[in-house]
Amino acid sequence: MSEKPSPEILKFPEGFLWGVGTSAYQVEGGSTNSQWYEFEKAGGIRTGEPSGRACNWWEDAERDFDLAQAMGINSLRLSVSWARIEPEEGVFDPTAIEHYRSMLAGLLERNIRPMVCLHHFANPVWFEKKGAFLSKDCVIDFTRFIKFTIAELSDLCSYWLTFNEPNVYAVTGYLDGEHPPALRGHITDYLNVLVNMALCHAKAYHTIHRLQEDAMVSFSNHFIIFTEAKSQLVDRLAARIASDFFNNVFVNMVAGRKAPPFTALNRYLEQVKDTWDFVGVNIYGGVDVAFDITKPGMGFVKRLTPKNRRTGDLTPEGQAMFGEIYPQGIRIVVEKLARYNKPFFILESGVPDRADILRRWVIATAVKTMHDLIGRGYRILGYHHWTLVDNFEWAWGYALRFGLVEMDPATQARQPRPSAAFYADIIKENGLTPDMLRKYAPDALHEIFPSSI
Repeated sequence: MSEKPSPEILKFPEGFLWGVGTSAYQVEGGSTNSQWYEFEKAGGIRTGEPSGRACNWWEDAERDFDLAQAMGINSLRLSVSWARIEPEEGVFDPTAIEHYRSMLAGLLERNIRPMVCLHHFANPVWFEKKGAFLSKDCVIDFTRFIKFTIAELSDLCSYWLTFNEPNVYAVTGYLDGEHPPALRGHITDYLNVLVNMALCHAKAYHTIHRLQEDAMVSFSNHFIIFTEAKSQLVDRLAARIASDFFNNVFVNMVAGRKAPPFTALNRYLEQVKDTWDFVGVNIYGGVDVAFDITKPGMGFVKRLTPKNRRTGDLTPEGQAMFGEIYPQGIRIVVEKLARYNKPFFILESGVPDRADILRRWVIATAVKTMHDLIGRGYRILGYHHWTLVDNFEWAWGYALRFGLVEMDPATQARQPRPSAAFYADIIKENGLTPDMLRKYAPDALHEIFPSSI
């Protein structure tokens, strides 16, 4: 009996960016001018842990840059801290911006393309005290920061994200109270924050392009795949409401589409329409939802913890942070948003997985999904896994571990997980082969390469 021919490698286009995502507050440590530092002191971290040195990037980012280089990573998404760059209103710190110049230069020296996010959840304390993105001055304040930062860094970077997950910032700050300012059920504030962030984004988009002709500018949006818990009208309505509230509001404003049921937002469409050069996709999971009359502050939507599905590590309270881990959702998002004729970057995809049991399946499934989409003509330019090294996971402290590299926050010791070697092999090959799965993730082989079984 002749052997089956080996399936072809899932090869990616030349120049595809294989990267990782990070954020300043989660990795730098010691950012005492941020509202997150105040939130920590007020007891907002559920595990009671301070961020402390985090991953010690403010003192020694080069250590992890070397790890990224050794893996072959050719793109690293990081953020700059507004709180460091403008610690007082209208006062810029030249040592902070010089520090970021050194970091970006260090990446370029390692042939790693930086992608800089200008706002990743963290505000300067002075901005937070003014009301943050509810302040009447928020566009002026944010634009001033953008002008200074781009003028100082544009010779070292051409890919910019104005905001990371404005939808998450608004939901966690004003609807579920998980992040500062820790408000619950403030739907009006939630919508006003999203509108003002959209106006800030649009102003930043035009400012960046005026200062840097070759810039590529967008934002990242977190997408959750919402599914009705039961096949009944009220639950289907709940899934639609959840998607509108969470996935669609900011994207619709930037895309210039009507934003029902929030028709009051539509007067802003012309100001922010088409202020994106690519679609930035963050996606982790899918959740079942049901209609719940007792939750008006959450749009009458109840989120259900999935059973008998892949969830990654649970929080200390026994919750699945992202519901079902669902990298296949990349297909759903890309197909839906392809109508806007923009290229895509997958900017976050990952799983909390301290024991590194599920992470390799997540990577393999994401790679397979992207390869299929590229083969069908969709323009996906890069993939950034979340994250390089275990870091401070916001309100969950160090309880949830997302890193390709294990990190002990007490000793700062690093140990690459098997998934790091797997990802490195994918990058080296610019693709995925059955032999890689046999070596690193044999349980995924039949899903990714069914003909090889």
